[in-house]
Amino acid sequence: MKKISFLWEIPLAFLSFLFYKITKFIIGNLFTIYLAINKDKASQWRVLSQETIDSPLTLPVLMTKGPRWNTHAIIGTLGPFFLEKSIAIDIESANKSARSWIAVIYSFPGYKTVTSLKSDEIDSADRWYSLELKPGKYSLGLRYYNRLDNINLPAVKVDERELVSPVTIPQNINDFYHNLIKAKNWFYSSLHYYIFTILKFRKWLPESFVRKEYLPVGAPDTFFAYNYLDREQTLQIEFSSEIINNFDIYFTLYDRSSLPLSWCQIKSEKYSLPAREERGYYLLRIRPTSPTFKAESLQSQIVSLDDNIQELQIIYN
Repeated sequence: MKKISFLWEIPLAFLSFLFYKITKFIIGNLFTIYLAINKDKASQWRVLSQETIDSPLTLPVLMTKGPRWNTHAIIGTLGPFFLEKSIAIDIESANKSARSWIAVIYSFPGYKTVTSLKSDEIDSADRWYSLELKPGKYSLGLRYYNRLDNINLPAVKVDERELVSPVTIPQNINDFYHNLIKAKNWFYSSLHYYIFTILKFRKWLPESFVRKEYLPVGAPDTFFAYNYLDREQTLQIEFSSEIINNFDIYFTLYDRSSLPLSWCQIKSEKYSLPAREERGYYLLRIRPTSPTFKAESLQSQIVSLDDNIQELQIIYN
């Protein structure tokens, strides 16, 4: 029966891959045009929220540019903006909003990571922290983890002039994730159908290709572990105490259309996910809580993978 399923699984995955690439190109260009026309939007914080999701074009943009939803962070984006020399961020406001945060500068319109600013690597008593950049167009992505009671997206200056003022964010801004699965339809299922297939057959594919297709435009200080989950398959993950004590571990389970089904922060050495009736895939985001420890030193190892159980070990070298 499994051999027969290959006859339709792989061709459908290939069609899905083509559909995703074409759709991403079209929607990406439409969004670039939208920002060019609505220049006021480029100089405002755009925080991921129910209001944002309800806006026209937003959900299709997110489902093509960053479909592996980060359900654990408050996310704000800014830009595109042009600068001649530098960008400065109000880190005092950021430090008062979250215990851990990262600001990533991307090129525009390519969205390649240029540099980043991490809360655990800044040793400055000054309110503002400045980064020198080459002249060009950029965008900024900010992620708040372990947020505090009062949340503000910080003021940002470009070449010494204020680009955006601080914006207050409500505590329940991420509640929209609980209902996001209701947006599932044939369009999103068709877009991401191929992802399950390339994860299932990843040992026969270049790992760089699988990573590029599956992983989001991630923060440089984050380690990712991921795989597919078949029907009725149980997931068991084991961590060393060193990892539990020095890293934040965030787990998200997605359905086959890449919409989040469940998520949690793992704080124990062993984690189990019961079997489900539907196919999907998961993503672990593991972030160091101290600059002493590095995400690059983490490794994942599949100990057992069969039709009934998937065992995964995360180790620190």
